[in-house]
Amino acid sequence: MKLGAFSVSLSVNNIEESKVFYQKIGFEIVGGDQTQNWLILKNSEHTIGLFQGMFEGNIMTFNPGWDQNCKTLESFHDIRKLLKEFEDQGVNILQKSITGEVGPASFSIKDPDGNSILIDQHV
Repeated sequence: MKLGAFSVSLSVNNIEESKVFYQKIGFEIVGGDQTQNWLILKNSEHTIGLFQGMFEGNIMTFNPGWDQNCKTLESFHDIRKLLKEFEDQGVNILQKSITGEVGPASFSIKDPDGNSILIDQHV
């Protein structure tokens, strides 16, 4: 089962302070819009998202169809296949936003300790 690119989505109190902090430790802005309270930062193959006021807690995020540089993969496990595999394994799906046979979609789960995991396909 291939989940795609991995990142951590951080819920931050002050996006400017968080941006400055992560830049000090080597992260560079590669996407997002600070005026909309979200930024994507990278350090080598490590990706974090900073999100102010959008959700509670931090979220592990997997992006089927993308490599670590947000480039579309030639072949990947579509999110619909992943959803079926998760359901077949008895994983409790908390939210799903899936329409059509292909294309963007998402669903979310929590691990036994309450950590949020988002499966978010953009292609």
